[in-house]
Amino acid sequence: MTDALDPEDRKLLTLARATRARNAVPEGAAVRDETGRTYVAGTVALDSLRLSALRTAVAMAVASGARSLEAAAVVSEADTVPDADRAAVRDLGGAGTPVLLAGPDGTLRDTLAAG
Repeated sequence: MTDALDPEDRKLLTLARATRARNAVPEGAAVRDETGRTYVAGTVALDSLRLSALRTAVAMAVASGARSLEAAAVVSEADTVPDADRAAVRDLGGAGTPVLLAGPDGTLRDTLAAG
């Protein structure tokens, strides 16, 4: 299933998976902006701040000047992408922005619309 992906979407999954493994966090995420730049993040779990990997990646894109998103990817053991995470993607990319969900091994499980 992952082999049929666009190479740029496959890259997002690879980046998200690598971040998850490298940082030993529950989730890794990556987003691609309208210029093709990518932003990668892991779960943030501080006493005073808790953010999912996807919301962190979206925040990094916004802080870096991104005006829109083309796609997002999450690598997680979860079976779905929470509504709040998809809402962050929707806020920047629009309702039709694809959100790829893969398991820890990088196998694509689902592609959801942000909206």
